[in-house]
Amino acid sequence: MSDATPPGWYPDTAAPGADRWWDGTAWTAHTRPAAAVPQPSPPTARTTGGASGGGARVAVIALAGLLVVGAAVTGAVLLGRDDSGTEPGSAPGVTATAVTTTPTAPGDSPSPDPGLLVDQLNGITLPIPDGWEKPQTTVERVLTMRTAGSYPCPGDSSDFCYHATVTSRTASGTESTSPEALARKDITTAARLAYGENVVGDRIHGGIVAHEQLRAASVSVAGRTGYEVRWRVTTGKGPGGYVQSLVFPSSAGGEAPVIVRYAFDAGPDGPQPALMDTITRAIRPIGDSATSGGVGSSVVP
Repeated sequence: MSDATPPGWYPDTAAPGADRWWDGTAWTAHTRPAAAVPQPSPPTARTTGGASGGGARVAVIALAGLLVVGAAVTGAVLLGRDDSGTEPGSAPGVTATAVTTTPTAPGDSPSPDPGLLVDQLNGITLPIPDGWEKPQTTVERVLTMRTAGSYPCPGDSSDFCYHATVTSRTASGTESTSPEALARKDITTAARLAYGENVVGDRIHGGIVAHEQLRAASVSVAGRTGYEVRWRVTTGKGPGGYVQSLVFPSSAGGEAPVIVRYAFDAGPDGPQPALMDTITRAIRPIGDSATSGGVGSSVVP
């Protein structure tokens, strides 16, 4: 039995008819209309007959143990606050059934296909190209897929770089919801983190010395209209690379758009920029029938 409530959408008692995203540690500001998913009923205690009544006592003791676990989880979860500083009336995992039940993601359950990167919060899947990996941990805590195998960074040989990386995240810290405005603003940040100065301040490619805009256009993503901006950056050391910011509305119904960032090394070791287009075209909402059948295996660098 797990003693921590897994990330997922749970009923928001402070807003009837809505679900709120629990990130595994605290409530977030992300909400959506309540999903019409039947909830499992709490387990009922069963007794068995007998002269000594031993079966009844065992059932009572087991139920008491479950209630203690549920109370402990409730106390831990209620200490968390969401991003707006408010505390919803209750947290997920307050019953023994909820503690042991995996929450349902937006739409259908995420595909177990190892060829897919599943973004449950934003309700999308991205195909993982052949020869790529989805690491369990990264310096930047966002959903990530990247080329397998690292190499010494050209600007700092004590650090490790990857020939291509793609990340999915929710747009935050901005009042704009226009995909074009967000993409044009985000491309600067995406380029800086990929080839200028990473999240820990290292200039692993010697910094960006110049850039050229290759594309800025509307694009259809998972049946929604988004916008993408692509740069070719020249770095102080190494071959430089291609960076793209793709922004589009969330398939999960959230107000905040989704940002998918691409960073591909230029030169013979990096994938061709056309792979960015292939990945973009294959992004699907979770539960879309097109995501089944090993989508990732059909995407090659």
